[in-house]
Amino acid sequence: MNLRPLGDRVIVQALPKEETTKSGIILPDTVNKESRQEGKLVAIGSGEKITKLNLSTGQKVVFSEYGGSEIKIEDQEYKILNHDDLLAVIE
Repeated sequence: MNLRPLGDRVIVQALPKEETTKSGIILPDTVNKESRQEGKLVAIGSGEKITKLNLSTGQKVVFSEYGGSEIKIEDQEYKILNHDDLLAVIE
């Protein structure tokens, strides 16, 4: 992927949704309509605010549901998010 975020932005690849519960119940498509709010950092901008967050590519993050812009490159869906849309790092 040849995409570099500008300023205080990051590019996140959304993680696939769970289709079964921990107890093994298969969830129908009607339950999985809501968007996934977890993803993997693919690229990080070089802005002052984003560098203070000490993020690195490959980290899993939680982001706000309605933040950012969705794009599709080579059959992969990504979100471009501002630093304010990032809520937490999953460790």
